[in-house]
Amino acid sequence: MFDFLQGYDVLGAFWMTVKLTVLSAVGSLVWGTLLAAMRVSPVPLMRGFGTVYVNVVRNIPLTIIILFSSLGLADVFGVTMGASDFKVQGFRLAVLGLVAYTAAFVCEAIRSGINTVPLGQAEAARAIGLNFTQTLRLIVLPQAFRAVVGPLANVLIALTKNTTVAAAIGVAEAATLMKTMIENEAQTLAIGAVFALGFVVLTLPVGLVLGWLGKRLAVKR
Repeated sequence: MFDFLQGYDVLGAFWMTVKLTVLSAVGSLVWGTLLAAMRVSPVPLMRGFGTVYVNVVRNIPLTIIILFSSLGLADVFGVTMGASDFKVQGFRLAVLGLVAYTAAFVCEAIRSGINTVPLGQAEAARAIGLNFTQTLRLIVLPQAFRAVVGPLANVLIALTKNTTVAAAIGVAEAATLMKTMIENEAQTLAIGAVFALGFVVLTLPVGLVLGWLGKRLAVKR
């Protein structure tokens, strides 16, 4: 029944998808948190940069960002991300593009969590001598993260599905292999079902676990 899978590294393709997702998720969380800090910063220049970045990047299709990472950064500006191998370079550039795009959504999720923290807590922190960075790091962000576990889970699930765009620059993840198999085999529906099931297996447990975690960590007001 599944003879059409022979000769294809389906597990390897999904493993590439997992690596893209994990590395991009970590990078997006770091960059998105910094952007969120900029958006609530008292410094107008930083606040303006964060606002412009988020509004611009969110309105650019991910495909264009990924293609720019490859055709623009690599071919025009010679950015190789420290890789001499073309496949490794494509993988790293895909991660860079996914981080740049997803961080804008992470930023807005975290900023919404920051807005749930009572203003009085920040004022109390300033009253005891904490500066903006200390207040954000010690008082505001820990509560904000607890409030946005659910929204961040949705961003992570969307990121997992968005990794298929990396096929546009030749990264050998699940969508690339699926396209190759459809071109070579006559089992179009079966191939689609297999890869659809694979993405469900990747995303459904993550959504359930993070949804449960969000309820457990929710801050009671």
